[in-house]
Amino acid sequence: RVHRGLMTNDPAAVRVATAGIREGLLLLESGTAALRSIEAGTPPRQYALSWFRDQLAVPADGDGMVMGDGTWGLSWYHLTSMVFLVVALLAALLIQHSRMRRVNALVEQLTAGAKPATPAKPDEKSATEPGEKPAAKAAPAEPVVPQVKPTPMAAPAKPGAPAGAAKNGPWSGTLRIAAIFVETPDVKTFRLVDPEGGELPFTFLPGQYLTFSARIGDATVRRSYTIASSPTQRDHVEITVKREALGADSRYLHDQVMVGDPLQISAPMGVFTFTGKEADSIVLIAAGVGITPMMCVIRYLTDRAFPCDIYLLYGARKPVDFIFREELAYLENRHANLHVAATMSEVEDDAWAGARGLITKSFIEAKVPEIARRRVHLCGPPPMMDAVKAELLELGVAGAKIKTEAFGPALGRVPPEPPAAKPADAASAPVAAPTAAPASAAVPAPVAEASAPDAAAPASWAADAKAPEAGSTQVEFTTSGKTAPLAPDQSVLEAAEAVGVSIDFSCRVGTCGVCVVPLTSGTVTMAVEEGLPAEQKAKGIILACQAKSTGPLVVAA
Repeated sequence: RVHRGLMTNDPAAVRVATAGIREGLLLLESGTAALRSIEAGTPPRQYALSWFRDQLAVPADGDGMVMGDGTWGLSWYHLTSMVFLVVALLAALLIQHSRMRRVNALVEQLTAGAKPATPAKPDEKSATEPGEKPAAKAAPAEPVVPQVKPTPMAAPAKPGAPAGAAKNGPWSGTLRIAAIFVETPDVKTFRLVDPEGGELPFTFLPGQYLTFSARIGDATVRRSYTIASSPTQRDHVEITVKREALGADSRYLHDQVMVGDPLQISAPMGVFTFTGKEADSIVLIAAGVGITPMMCVIRYLTDRAFPCDIYLLYGARKPVDFIFREELAYLENRHANLHVAATMSEVEDDAWAGARGLITKSFIEAKVPEIARRRVHLCGPPPMMDAVKAELLELGVAGAKIKTEAFGPALGRVPPEPPAAKPADAASAPVAAPTAAPASAAVPAPVAEASAPDAAAPASWAADAKAPEAGSTQVEFTTSGKTAPLAPDQSVLEAAEAVGVSIDFSCRVGTCGVCVVPLTSGTVTMAVEEGLPAEQKAKGIILACQAKSTGPLVVAA
C-alpha cells in the first residue's frame, strides 16, 4: 500500500499505509511481550505496567514514583496528595464557619442597641395650628394608657413587641417620605417609611400621634400630627396635614418637602385611642382635618373585621373639603357595619345631595340610633367640640363616654382659695392618698372642661411668660432648686418654662399624660385629667399643663 501510494503520488494513501505499519508493529511487540512474560513467569499485570511505563517515559521503580504498591492500587504519592487536599478543604470550612459566627454576633450587637432620642435644642419653639397638636420635648416620659375592660378585639402589636410606645418612652429617629397624596386643595397626606426598608421601628395604637421636628428659619420647630394610617400597615405610617396660612410647619411640609426627604420623628404618643376593646360600638364625630384620628380608627377596625357598629359623622364647609371621601365610600360599601354621614355648611349649589349645615343635635339623633348607650370620640375645632359635646349630653350620653382630642390647649378654671392655714404647715404637708392626706394637701376632683382657645394660639408660652400680678403666688421646683411666680390663670408648666425648669410635655391639653410631676405641697385644680389615671392622682401626681392654684405650691421638678 505504501508502494502503490508512492507510485500514484497519493499522500493520503501513504499516510494510511504508514499508520497500518505502525499498528502492526505495536501488535507484534505486544504479542512478543506476552510470549516473553509467559516464558519468564512474570505476572502479566506487572509486565503490562512496565510496558506502559516505557511507552510514556515514566521513570522506573527506584528512580522516582512507585506505581501500584499503595492502598487500593494507588501509589503513596497519590494517597498523600488526596489526604492533604481533604485536610485543606476541612480547614477552609472551619474558617468560614468561624467567620459567619463572628458576623452574626456583630449584627446582633448592632441591632440590639436602641436609637438614642434626639435632645431638644435651646432655641426650639412650639406652636399650635388648626389640625395640629402641640409638640413634645425630646425623650418625653412614658405615655399613660388608660385601663380598659377586655373584649374579643385585640390591640395591634407586632409579635414580641409592645403596642404603642416603647417601655422607655417614644421612639425617636428618621423616617423617609415615600409618597405624597393630595386629598383636597389644601390637605396632603405624607407617607413615611423606614429609610433602610422593612417594617416601622415602632408600633402604635389607632388614634395616637407622632411629633415632627424641622429646622425652619433660625429655629427648630416641632409639631404633632395624628397618624391617619392603620396600625396594621407595618411598612409605612401616614399623616394628613392641612396647609395653614400662618402655620410655619404645615407650610414647610406642603411647600418644601418632597418625596425622598428625611423627617425627624418621635412616636407614638397620645391616649385618644380606640382598638375595639373599649366598647361594643363607636361613634366618631369630626370636622375638618379632625377626621385624621377617626380615619386611623376606621381603617384599623375594618382591617381587623370589627363586628360591631362604626358611625362616622363628619362636617366640612364644602364637598371639595371632604377629606377621604372616596375611600370612605369604598369602605362603607364593603363593610355593612360602617355608617358614614356628612354635612356641608357652605353649599351654594346642587352639587351636594347630602345634609347641609353644622353637626347639630337633630343630625346626630337622626344618624345614630341609641346614641346614649354608645362611646363617642370627638375631634375638631374647639368651638365645634364644645357645641357637639353639649348636644351629646342633652341626648343622654354620659360624660365619661365622650372622649375629645383638642387642637389647642384647654383653659382651666382658676382654683378656689385654699383653706386658711399656716404657711409652714402648707409647705411641710406631703401629698398622700386621699384617705390619709390632710384636706389642704389633697388634689381636688376635676372641674368641668372649659372651651379651648383659638387654634392658632401658641402652645409654648415661655416667650410670653406672664409678669407677676396682684393675687399671684409662687411655685417652688425642688429638683431644679428654682422658684417661679404663679399667676391665678397660669399653669405649673407655664411657670416652669418662664424660669427655665424642664418638664416634659406633649399635648398641653391634659390628654397625653407626659407632663406628670409629683405635687409635694399645696392644692391645685385641673380642668382636664384624661391623661392622669386615678391611681397616680391618688399619690399626688398632677398634670403640669393643667395644674393651677391661687396658693403656694411645691413641685418635684
